Amino acid sequence: MIAKVKSSNFIDTLKVELLSCTNHCLKAVLRDETGSVCSELETMLITDQPEITWKGLNDLPYGVYTLELSQGEEEIQLRMVKRI
Repeated sequence: MIAKVKSSNFIDTLKVELLSCTNHCLKAVLRDETGSVCSELETMLITDQPEITWKGLNDLPYGVYTLELSQGEEEIQLRMVKRI
């Protein structure tokens, strides 16, 4: 799986563009700077679904996060910043 985010900054929603998918289940984990899990999302992908929107992140404190996306054995980590 190769993915990229529309923007590395977010307020309450993350948009992830999927460039290729190897299976239909996507798991996303958002971790804070200490490595603690702040939020998790697991979804089944629809064929030809180019984008995932992760809503409901407005309760997270401002700061730097790591977004971990995984499909089976494939995993990617992206640095994200929560803004005002």
